Amino acid sequence: MGGAERSARKKKQAARSVVQARSSGSDRTKVIAGIAVVAVLAVAVIGYVVFQQMKPSTSTTDAIPLAPADHTISAPAVRDGGTVLVGKDTATVTVDVYEDFLCPICGTFEKTYGTDIKKAVEDGKVKVRYHILPMLNRLSSPEGYSTDSANAALCVADDGKFNAFHAALFNKQPEEGEAGYTKDQLIKLGKEVGVTSASFESCVQNQTYKSQLDELMSKTSNDPALRDGESGRFRGTPSVASGGKLVDLDNKNWLSDLAK
Repeated sequence: MGGAERSARKKKQAARSVVQARSSGSDRTKVIAGIAVVAVLAVAVIGYVVFQQMKPSTSTTDAIPLAPADHTISAPAVRDGGTVLVGKDTATVTVDVYEDFLCPICGTFEKTYGTDIKKAVEDGKVKVRYHILPMLNRLSSPEGYSTDSANAALCVADDGKFNAFHAALFNKQPEEGEAGYTKDQLIKLGKEVGVTSASFESCVQNQTYKSQLDELMSKTSNDPALRDGESGRFRGTPSVASGGKLVDLDNKNWLSDLAK
């Protein structure tokens, strides 16, 4: 074999080696990339499972848990038309709170100020008039949870058990866009908080106070005192007013300022 032929063969062998090396590297890259994708998917699946476990259960068969006692106001609660007035007769200041049981920011409001409101009411410094609005009906699936829960709250208030019912529904809130608690669950919760009225179940099932709640929603939406200064529309839930004026919730001391 001549020198030229041997040189050509060596070049071919070297070229094959380079191709094999590149192919091997490519395969390793694909394997590593595949492992990375699987790992990311595994983390995503685990995260989703944990998230689902942490979400409030709105199964039609689950009972709605009661809120801790220190989250529940201990003071008289009386239905007044489509609203509920909570507090002692000695209180000289009345605070109007506008909420929807489906509203997530209302849930945050209750977690942030609930303890302070409870103390101010129990100390006889303020009364709270709760306006539970059927505002977010379209945001539950099926639609209508805002009306169902608000109506049930008024039915419960007829038996003087509004405070514990109100606390429970905000303590473990359904999420927007998902199923709210059913009428049967709301009835069961009412009985858990001590409602004994023979008409309570029919009050919830037949939406006895729906017309009053619709009227309340219309009145609230058109109240000039509750309109946003920029949009001119009702500011939505949660909103707080006192003495016919909106309360600035950006002021963290709003309640103590009112209760002076």
